[in-house]
Amino acid sequence: MEKIKEALKKAKSQNNAIQNRVVQVKSKAAVSGLMKNDNLENSIVYAQSKVIKLDSATLEDNRIIALNKSNPASWAFDSLRTQVLQKMEENNWKTIAIVSPTPEAGKSVVSINLAISISQKPNKTVMLVDFDLRKPRVAKYLGIKSQKSINDFLSGDAELKDVIVNPGIPKLTILPTNKPVAQSAEILSSGKIQELVSELKNRYSSRIIIFDLPPLLNVDDAMVLLPQVDCVLIVVGDGQHSESEILESMRLLSRSNILGVVVNRAEVEERSYY
Repeated sequence: MEKIKEALKKAKSQNNAIQNRVVQVKSKAAVSGLMKNDNLENSIVYAQSKVIKLDSATLEDNRIIALNKSNPASWAFDSLRTQVLQKMEENNWKTIAIVSPTPEAGKSVVSINLAISISQKPNKTVMLVDFDLRKPRVAKYLGIKSQKSINDFLSGDAELKDVIVNPGIPKLTILPTNKPVAQSAEILSSGKIQELVSELKNRYSSRIIIFDLPPLLNVDDAMVLLPQVDCVLIVVGDGQHSESEILESMRLLSRSNILGVVVNRAEVEERSYY
């Protein structure tokens, strides 16, 4: 953890865009049950989007914990949500990309938990788009089995309304990708994707769009899409990345609005409410 902080401190001195925010997330947490949302948003009816109920055991296995407010580990995502939304509202930003330096940092887990947490805020709706076209994980981690996905939208075999899924959580929708996409960088730079991103940003004023993107240092997919996204959140695995990898990631993001860094898999002390 200290090595990551030192690397981030060094990167910050080289890149003034990064905000001095580091959120620790303990990923080895359990989901004991799904919390009910008593807000008025429960009255939302998804007439076009397919509604798929989530399985609590699948969520537990994949460390999706933001629904379970009795689990102290879920509070980290609520804290992250507050910091992210405050910064985005200050700048009138609607879209955020979640990236990591290299694979297996847990960016998809963070993306899903953050999306669920944001959906629980009044007057906010959120869409999570799985744009990790080389190795999509969002549908798998949520246990969503949808016949139509971004794959069908890209091939022209489905319209956007046919692809959007509601996972049984009010104010949250998912754009899943079911299988890897060939020539993903070229696809993400295409006019079709640019039109899609623009439509998603402008359709609803209250909607936050989260894009789960591939790792920065392995392929150029993320860098292709980032100019269309308002801001970036970086996920690093505690003890997983070298200082050079973090510095190189910051260099690549020098033209982006960096909200901050999530240190995932951090061993933090659990605290009671008081």
